[in-house]
Amino acid sequence: MNIRARLLAALALAAALGACATVPDSPRPESPPAPEGSFVALGEPVTVGEMVATPMEVLEDSRCPINARCIWAGRLVVKTRIDGGGWRETADLTLGEPYSTHDTALALVSGEPAPEAGEGKQTLPADYRFAYAAR
Repeated sequence: MNIRARLLAALALAAALGACATVPDSPRPESPPAPEGSFVALGEPVTVGEMVATPMEVLEDSRCPINARCIWAGRLVVKTRIDGGGWRETADLTLGEPYSTHDTALALVSGEPAPEAGEGKQTLPADYRFAYAAR
């Protein structure tokens, strides 16, 4: 085998081994929860009574746009991680509807911005802010 063939074989082996290498994900430190009553973005935790709520994903935002007339008010549903003393769960919280867990109730009480009617007026996930309250 000539030098050029050996070099190509070595490069091919290095590329194959490099493709198989994995780097473990380092855990991201969670930020401390915002004080109760604060508006938070997706992924940001907020204190709610004795719990911590973290909005994870907007599942539905069919609310009536602020500059339109609607027959149905629509709804906002947010997948929310809820942490308590030694437990964690995920629930789909609907704006204004209380959710009970572990003998405690909380609610998604606000979601901003409200939708606007018009072409290209879609709210991006990063633009949302949510407020939760203990009930």
